[in-house]
Amino acid sequence: MRDWKTGAGTRRVAGSALAALLAAGCASQPHRVADPRDPLEPYNRAVYRFNSDFDKAFMQPLAKGYKAITPEAVDRGITNFFDNIDDVTSLVNNILQFKMSRAANDIGRLIVNSTLGVLGFLDVATNLGLPSYKEDFGQTLGYWGLPTGAYFILPIFGPNDLRDTLGFAGDLVTDPFFNIQTGKIHWGLGALRMVDFRADHLGASEVLEDAAPDPYVFLRDAYLQRRQNLVYDGNPPEAEDQGGIWADVEFRGGAKPALGQRAGSRPPASKSAETPLDSHGD
Repeated sequence: MRDWKTGAGTRRVAGSALAALLAAGCASQPHRVADPRDPLEPYNRAVYRFNSDFDKAFMQPLAKGYKAITPEAVDRGITNFFDNIDDVTSLVNNILQFKMSRAANDIGRLIVNSTLGVLGFLDVATNLGLPSYKEDFGQTLGYWGLPTGAYFILPIFGPNDLRDTLGFAGDLVTDPFFNIQTGKIHWGLGALRMVDFRADHLGASEVLEDAAPDPYVFLRDAYLQRRQNLVYDGNPPEAEDQGGIWADVEFRGGAKPALGQRAGSRPPASKSAETPLDSHGD
């Protein structure tokens, strides 16, 4: 909710960390077949319930109060400001994945939105035809063939898998806020980012509760499918063996891919790999 996570983590949570803040999960069903992607399910369900209780007790009231007193234009500007910061992490990861046209696009967005867009409060770049390509270190690790590993929910930060948990460290290092030495500014901006993100997704709790008899399973499946889609730029293989907790830490397809080629990926299609999956980013 990448976001509660600093930097790219906001996007992942953008579609992701928010997940853990949502409705309480049901108790494990003893007769249901276990999902091999979720060998840590008892732990995950416990953390899911904790995150849900935390959200209902603290985050939802804060988000509702923030929404009530913040003019819509200001709220949108704050969201755009943090989105502009996320383009720094996206730029680094597009370079690491050798997506140079997207990296150039990220540079253009940063320049335009940081100047004409008044430090990113206005998203001028999108209106000028520079779409938002949001890449994070979890996607980069997946691009180079590291399997997802087990589904893994973090306290407060929410849904992840083991690969994305490793990637989170890289997201922190490339986040400009992470290097701010003044503690009050660092924590103040972090708190504002969390509340702003939660306020933008207040309707998600009701949607999740109405979507399935077991919101935990619905959320898990949606998260894993979305992350796989992002790693493969919308063109995932038909099947992917994720392996237990990390049963087989090897490249998809059993061999290391050629430089710049995703392991287990399909042959290049006529459609350019540079086509944006989501103009708003992860």
